[in-house]
Amino acid sequence: MMAFKPRFINVRGNLVDLSLPKVMGIINVTPDSFYTESRVSTEEGILRTASKMIEDGVDFIDIGGYSSRPGAANIPPDEERSRVVNAMKIVSREFPDAVISIDTFRSEIAMEAILEYGASIINDISGGEADKKMFSVVEKLQVPYIMMHMQGIPGTMQKNPVYDDVVADILKWFGERIIRLQSMGVRDIIIDPGFGFGKRAEHNFDMLRRLGDFAIAGLPLLVGFSRKSMIWKTLGITPLEALNGTSVLNTVALMNGADILRVHDVKEAVQAVKLVEEIKNSSK
Repeated sequence: MMAFKPRFINVRGNLVDLSLPKVMGIINVTPDSFYTESRVSTEEGILRTASKMIEDGVDFIDIGGYSSRPGAANIPPDEERSRVVNAMKIVSREFPDAVISIDTFRSEIAMEAILEYGASIINDISGGEADKKMFSVVEKLQVPYIMMHMQGIPGTMQKNPVYDDVVADILKWFGERIIRLQSMGVRDIIIDPGFGFGKRAEHNFDMLRRLGDFAIAGLPLLVGFSRKSMIWKTLGITPLEALNGTSVLNTVALMNGADILRVHDVKEAVQAVKLVEEIKNSSK
């Protein structure tokens, strides 16, 4: 039996209805993210990117200052902080109604982003593993928390990842942490299986094929495979050429129960949501 999934998440006192899937746009304030077109650092670049996303219908803007591509180098907290704080200040100032997500695994940066710089959601690629204080921060702040699964760390995660059953193993991992968070009173949890994070291509496609199984967790589901190697390596192209492949996988994910798409290309994702909703509504 499919578990009941919450229809709403509470974002700063506003209920966001997830019965219509949402689109999260990516702003990478980094010099080394895998998709070069997503990198921005100047005020002009940040404003241009955020403005286009909002014009294209984005629901959330995810700002990150730490590259999590395979083999990425570690950077100190102060460097990550300076990158994301500047970007959040700019977006909050120019677009005060924008819903900002802070993409970080560091609890102190998450707390500052929420309390001081206008963020409303925490997106943690480590699911609380990299910083054991993160769950306590989420408990204190009571903001939506995106908990992603990653096997290993960005620098080494693609070195021979192994699973007995990728979906079952990840669901077990989520289950342990969901119970802990809910026992702490955390209400708005979103799960992300972590496509490309400590998974080989066959793991990624198996997860996508069985994406509906994650509904057993009874929580909103975010997916992110925008322009990732599972697309461009499979097709023998580059990340720059992977928009069509991204749209295909986004469509499959929406048909299989995804609630949030995390993407570089907002316009195309919004179009995918609209078309899939038309398909679903035509059968009612």
